[in-house]
Amino acid sequence: MLDIKFIRENPELIKEASRKKHLAFSVDELIVADAKRLEKLSLVENLRSEQNLVSDKIPKSTPEERQALIAQMTLLKEDLKKHEEELKVIVSEWQKLMLRVPNVPDISVPEGESDEQNMEVREWGEKPIFDFPVRDQMELAEMNDLVDFERGVKVSGFRGYFLKNEAALMSMALWQLFNERLVAKGFTPMIVPSLVTQKTLIGTGYLPGGEEDLYRTQDDMYFAGTGEVATMSYYGDEILEQSQLPIKIAAFSPCFRREAGAHSKDTRGLVRMHEFMKLEQVVLCEASHATSVELHEQITANVEEVLQELGLHYHVVANCGGDLGQGQVKKYDIEVWMPSQQKYRETHSASYFHDYQARRLNIRYRDADGKLRFVHSLNNTAVATPRILACIWEQYQQADGSIKVPKVLQKYVGKETINRIQ
Repeated sequence: MLDIKFIRENPELIKEASRKKHLAFSVDELIVADAKRLEKLSLVENLRSEQNLVSDKIPKSTPEERQALIAQMTLLKEDLKKHEEELKVIVSEWQKLMLRVPNVPDISVPEGESDEQNMEVREWGEKPIFDFPVRDQMELAEMNDLVDFERGVKVSGFRGYFLKNEAALMSMALWQLFNERLVAKGFTPMIVPSLVTQKTLIGTGYLPGGEEDLYRTQDDMYFAGTGEVATMSYYGDEILEQSQLPIKIAAFSPCFRREAGAHSKDTRGLVRMHEFMKLEQVVLCEASHATSVELHEQITANVEEVLQELGLHYHVVANCGGDLGQGQVKKYDIEVWMPSQQKYRETHSASYFHDYQARRLNIRYRDADGKLRFVHSLNNTAVATPRILACIWEQYQQADGSIKVPKVLQKYVGKETINRIQ
C-alpha cells in the first residue's frame, strides 16, 4: 500500500508503474473515489460537530428552547446515521482500490512482460560438461531410491512425494548449512507458522490477487506459501526504535502452494511442489532507499556465497516489470543450471518493497528526531527444498548413475557419494 497523499501528488508515476508491471489498474478511478471519500468524511465530521454544539446547548436552555433543540438533535442523529452508513460503503470501495495500487518499480528494472525478458546480471562457475548421457532428476532419484512419488500421490494426491534416505539427509543438511551461515551474519533463527489469517496475507500483499495459489481452510484460515507472511506480521501494529534496525530474521517453515495458473504445466519432478520446506531471509530496515538497495544486494550475496560453497553453476537475473509482484520495487531471481533441461531454473528470489508492506501491517519506528516512520522490508529465499535437490543431483551425477555429495554437505550426510543404484 502506498501513501494516498503520494498517489494524489504523483498520479503519472502510478500510471507508469501499472504500465511497466502490466497490471490493470486505474489511478483515475482511485482519485475520484478518494475525493468522494474526503467529501463525505468532511460532511460527517461537520454533522458531528453540529450535533455536539446542540448537545452542549440543551442543559443550558429554557424548557421552550429545549424542546426545539431536542427535535433538532433527533434530525441531526438521523441525518448523521445515514451519511455514516454511506461513508462506510465509500471507504470500503476506496480501501479495495488502495489495496490494488502497484508499488513504483526502481528505474533499473528492465522492461518486459514475462520472465522471458528478465535480464542476466551475472553468472558464476562453469556449466558442467559430461562425457556420458545426462540423466534427469527423476531417473537419478529412482535409481538411488531417493524419492517415492507413487506412494506420495497415494497419500497426498497430485504432486505428493516422500523424500527418502540421502534425499532426506541432504534436505536437512541444506537447512542447517544455510541457517548456520545466516546466523553467523546476525540473523535471528525462527520457526514460524504456516497457518495464517487473511489479514496477515493482506498485510504482506498476497491478497487480494493471489487467491488461486492459496490453500484455504473451512474456518477462513490459509496455509502460507512462504515464511515471509508470518514473519512480516510478527511486528504488526508495533513501534520499533531505530536502534533496533535492521532486524534480520531467518524464518523456517513448511510452505504450501497450489501452483495454479502458468505454473500448473510444470508438473514433473521436484521443481514445483504443493508442499515444501523453506528457509527465508526477512529484513526490516530504516526508511531509506539507499539502505534498501544495499541490503537487497547483501541478502542476494548471502545465498550466492553458499551456492558457491556447494559448487553449483548459476546466474542472477533482474526481473522485468511484468515479472514483478504488485508490491515489489525490484527483484532478483537466482537460477541454478539444470543439465537435463539445458536451462536455468529459479531457486531463489530476492525482493525489496520500501514501506509497501509496512503500511499494510502498520510497522513503524521512531527515528532520531522522534518522528514515526514506516520501516522498509526485504525478503529472499535462503533455501527451498526439495527444489534445489534436483539441481544438485543433476550437476553432481556420475556416469553410473551415482551422485557425488557436495563437499560442504558431506559432514551432514555422512558420505561422499550416494550410490543406492537399483
